[in-house]
Amino acid sequence: MKNTLWKALGILLLAYVFAITFLVPLGPGLLEFQNVERVISSSTENRSVPEYQLIGYGTHWDDDPDALQVFVKSKSQLAALEVIRVDDANHATVGLTLPYSLPAKSWNVLINHPIDGTLLLENGLFLSDRFIDAQATWPAPSFVEHPGNLGFHFPYQPRIIETIRNLMLHVPLWFTMFLLMGIGFVSSIKLLSNPRNQLDDQRAEASVQVGLWFGVLGLLTGSLWARFTWGAWWVDDPQLNGALVTVLVYSGYMVLRQAVEDERLRSRLSAVYNLFAFVILVILLMVLPRFSESLHPGKGGNPGFNTYDLNSALRAVFYPAIIGWMLLGIWMYLVTLRMKRVNRQIELLP
Repeated sequence: MKNTLWKALGILLLAYVFAITFLVPLGPGLLEFQNVERVISSSTENRSVPEYQLIGYGTHWDDDPDALQVFVKSKSQLAALEVIRVDDANHATVGLTLPYSLPAKSWNVLINHPIDGTLLLENGLFLSDRFIDAQATWPAPSFVEHPGNLGFHFPYQPRIIETIRNLMLHVPLWFTMFLLMGIGFVSSIKLLSNPRNQLDDQRAEASVQVGLWFGVLGLLTGSLWARFTWGAWWVDDPQLNGALVTVLVYSGYMVLRQAVEDERLRSRLSAVYNLFAFVILVILLMVLPRFSESLHPGKGGNPGFNTYDLNSALRAVFYPAIIGWMLLGIWMYLVTLRMKRVNRQIELLP
């Protein structure tokens, strides 16, 4: 009964994860604030001003166009821009009603909307043709952040956008591989301390065999993620290279087992190799990337998913995903181990 319960739990968790991952909408964000190389008449400045196109993602500006507010901010300086018109849900025409003497050339762009809330586009506006006057000031407009009214949604991230859903697949796959390779590591230690216990050898082989599947899937989902976020299927990155080397090292473990015919010699050599393979896994994936420059989140000074990125909506799916994938990995490991034990018994039959 207990065996059935945890397996059912794993299936239910993964079903929940897949459903939520692909059904929950992504929150709104700002993509671009670009100059369209035209001038328009401002109703507030009594002059012609440059026309800018504000582009959003998943926004709802046309639901309440009169409520859209656009601001630019540099340090403590805040200025309101004129919204000429809302073209559709994700596009608005804005007049750049800023003076020619400014305290800075680079500005953050902010919007307020009752549905989408307050959104930020860092360094979204750069004015190379303006004069810099550090003392330039003007009365700050009224600015109150809107919490928005969107319901349950995943957070918008500028670089990864919709691919944030891959977080529920890619990261738990590597966590599960770590768990399985850890089981193999412990089994190899136990085998070296008691070489006659061939069950530990079977446990080590089964854990590595299943762990490799999760490692390969981790590489594939990571490569897919890189294609959409970095523009290439693979980049020269310490984290990615370390993951590939780790999978190749453990593949060597499986090759070693096929190359040695003597059973006791094979089990001992495989156990020693497995110990070194796990040490390499820890070094390449957990130690070295933290001391080198890396595009991968959480490594080389590149922040990972923190309190800003991993919000309550992501946690509600990410943590169950880790548990669900680990339970699936353990289930696959036990099935593989059982098959090896049955095959071993068949080999010993007269």
